[in-house]
Formats: sequence, C-alpha cells, structure tokens
Amino acid sequence: MRIAVLAGGVGGARFVQALTEVVRPSDVTVIANVGDDLEVHGLHVSPDLDTLLYTLAGLSDEERGWGRAEETWNALAAADELGGESWFKLGDRDIGLHLVRAQRLRSGEPLSRVTARLTAAVGLESTILPATDEPLRTWLDTPNGSYSFQQWFVARAHRDPVDRVRFEGAADARPAPGVLEALHEADAILIAPSNPFVSIGPILAVERIRRALERRRVPCVAVSPLIGGRAVKGPAADMLQRLEGGTTPAHVAQRYAGLIDALVFDEADAEHVEAVAALGVRPVVTRTLMSDAEARRRLAEAVLDAMAVA
Repeated sequence: MRIAVLAGGVGGARFVQALTEVVRPSDVTVIANVGDDLEVHGLHVSPDLDTLLYTLAGLSDEERGWGRAEETWNALAAADELGGESWFKLGDRDIGLHLVRAQRLRSGEPLSRVTARLTAAVGLESTILPATDEPLRTWLDTPNGSYSFQQWFVARAHRDPVDRVRFEGAADARPAPGVLEALHEADAILIAPSNPFVSIGPILAVERIRRALERRRVPCVAVSPLIGGRAVKGPAADMLQRLEGGTTPAHVAQRYAGLIDALVFDEADAEHVEAVAALGVRPVVTRTLMSDAEARRRLAEAVLDAMAVA
C-alpha cells in the first residue's frame, strides 16, 4: 500500500515513524513543510525536513524533542563569543548537515534533490519530499507586529497571539518533483497530527497540492494534534481558539474542509463525534498520545483501519 503523508513538526515526524513501524517504510512518502526554513550564519536550515530525517534514522534527541542526539554546542558558543547570533540553536552535528545542504544548494541543486541525497546517506527507505523547491516562508501577523515563523516561534517563544498566518512565495510555488506523483499514485493520503496552521498550512498553500487533495480518488485521513482541546506541545490549541473559534475535533475538521474523509481524534474528545460527523467527516476515536513505541503502533494501526473504510 502506497501512502502519502503531509507532515511537519515533531508530532508529524513521530507519526511518520509510527507508520514506518507497521508498514513497509519504502511505501511511505512524506510531503514536508518548508515554511519554517531559514538562513542561519549563511546556512540553509530546514527544521521540519531535518526533524523527519533525524527521527526516521534514529538520530533524534528524544528528550529535547528536536535536533540530534549526543549533540555538542561548541560552534554556536564560539559564534556567540564573537558577537554572532545565537538565538536559533544549531548543534555541531546539526551544522554538519547544514554545511552539506548549503554547499549543494549553492552548486545549483534544488532542495528536493539535496534532501534525497541526505536521506540516502543515512539509509532511509522512506521518501521525504519538500512541498516545494521554491522559497515559501510562513509569516505571523500579531498585535505586536509581523514575524517570520522562527522569529515568532523560537526568538519570541510564540507568546504573541496570532491574528493571521500568511505564506510568502505561495503564489509562485510549484510542487517539488515527485510530490504530485506521490499524491496521484497513493492508495491513501494522510495528514499527520501537526499544527494545521503553520505545519500543514504551508503545504496546502501550494495551489496544485491543495487541488490534488480536493480531486483525490483515494481516502484522505487526518489526525488531530489536540487531546482534550489541548496541544501535546506547541501553539496549535491557542491558534485554533483564536483563528477558528475553538479547539474541538470539529474545529480541526473545519480547517481541512473538502480535503479529508475521516478525522482520527483522542478518546478525551469522544463527546464531539456527532459534531464531526455533521461536517461530513467520519469520526474515528482512539488513543492518540504517542507516549512510547506501543502507543505509536496503536495509533498507526487505528489510522490504517480508518483508511480502509474512509
């Protein structure tokens, strides 16, 4: 079974990891958010692509939740001592990957080809594709000003309430090579439990990707990132409350109107089954917290079951 997954963030990476533990990894293609990308000290950093790569390759720091395991910070400390910026944390091992990416991008290779080289280098069987090779960047408009995603999320610790999310470059962004093929050839499409606004939103901002989901002929199943109306990590609940008017599974389903056939959400939100069904989306209730390998497996199997009947 060929599965295409739209994903971003730590939750998205852990969900893809869960899938690859219950189906053949080679059958999974991930279409990843690049709206978070930025340049740090002249290096092109793709946080969501890297989180996927590290997680699937078993290289991620499980305690910290981002970056590589057994990381050191000497280069960043030296840059800080010399007056360089240090608000965005790049570890020494992480910098090695960014050096390779930056060199290949400067030589003219597109991000998708560079990503394929990196995933092959760490031995991944799954395919990771950036949503687009063109520059596409997420901006947040807040009462305190407009900020690029990383400035808002990291430097300002996402403390500013968001009035609007916008995607610079989206109008000109084309799907990266392989993206539309993955969607058209998939037996099912999944939307990971990622933030609908800043992790999945940039992917859907690429018009031909959204159109492919609207015209799909296979099931599309989303997984809610909220449990009991709260995010496991990050600002998804606050954003849904402010921008969508609530944090129930129905509010999540509304974000994906016309794009999904079923929504998987946690038992803590079981009271909202009828509200989700009223939107024309099949509700699937299960435990969604990926607290360990067994919990990840249960969620992946529940989603696979939902795909079969969506």
